Amino acid sequence: MTEPWRAIPVVDADGHITESTEQLRPYFEGRQGERGHWAGRRSYYPEDGWDRSLGGRLGSNVNDAKTWLGIMDEGGLDTTVLYPTAGLGIGWVREPDFAVALCRAYNNFLHQEFLAVSPRLKGVALLPFQDVPEAVKELRRAVTDLGMVGAFAPAVGLRLPLGHPEFHPIYAEAERLGSMVASHATVRGPHFFGADGFDKFVEVHTLSHPVAQMIQLTGMIFEGVPEKYPRLRIGFMEGGCSWLPFWMDRMDEEWAKRGAVEAPLCRKKPSEYLRSGQLYFAAEGDEKSVPEVVRRLGDDIIFYATDVPHWDNDYPENLREMATRDDLGAETRKKILSDNARRLYGRA
Repeated sequence: MTEPWRAIPVVDADGHITESTEQLRPYFEGRQGERGHWAGRRSYYPEDGWDRSLGGRLGSNVNDAKTWLGIMDEGGLDTTVLYPTAGLGIGWVREPDFAVALCRAYNNFLHQEFLAVSPRLKGVALLPFQDVPEAVKELRRAVTDLGMVGAFAPAVGLRLPLGHPEFHPIYAEAERLGSMVASHATVRGPHFFGADGFDKFVEVHTLSHPVAQMIQLTGMIFEGVPEKYPRLRIGFMEGGCSWLPFWMDRMDEEWAKRGAVEAPLCRKKPSEYLRSGQLYFAAEGDEKSVPEVVRRLGDDIIFYATDVPHWDNDYPENLREMATRDDLGAETRKKILSDNARRLYGRA
């Protein structure tokens, strides 16, 4: 019997490549790619030492297009939007010139080895937020020359929050290009999301993605990003959506008391921006509070993602769970599985 969701062109809004240093090195210009070799390092990014896979028992590697397409066919995905794995730590690269070189290398690798293989594979570009003028240039190149459907913004690692005015030229260019920006977290640097007092990965990971997204959403709204760039679409990845009603109410309360003085670029209640269709959030297949989020915020801003091949992904079970939920209507499920992600990415 054919699964009912196969009639829907399902979009995986957040899949991953497990790119390696060896794969990226040939795509560097000049000798920047040799830095990892000179230093005897396994990665171009700072490593944290956490055992994510529990000794290899969880997760897998997917570092080529053929494998990804097979995974898509197995579960019933029409399109997958690809993010890096090691590259989630781009915010921790402190040398601006190397960040620029690394982002260009990754984007060239992604285009050549994935996007050029199949139109079903879409890509989100790494940007060197460490050098804003170069980030603007790389965003323009990635979208216009390489066909990327969005830009990656590190929710953890940068010295400034994503809403800071220093980064606004990136958002202005993304709006001009019709490109989205994706705020995506990582467990690297637990002090950034209040988890540095814990010694176990289960504790750190529990806090990492939703708390980092709360931080970045707060900064973006109060610093006026959705107000200044009303056509910019922003995605918040891998943090679920159940925290939104609580956080929305809290931001509204703070804004009512202090917004006119301390957040003048936030000209509406934060909840109004959340309902505007500019901001999008991931929903887990078994996330029990999704119906409440839909009740409070509508069903146009929530999307589905596999998170393949990371250690905590539940694909294809999470697709089956989302597609067959009886606490969401059929039209809402279709929006979550397909329509909302297509609108978020514009070209997916």
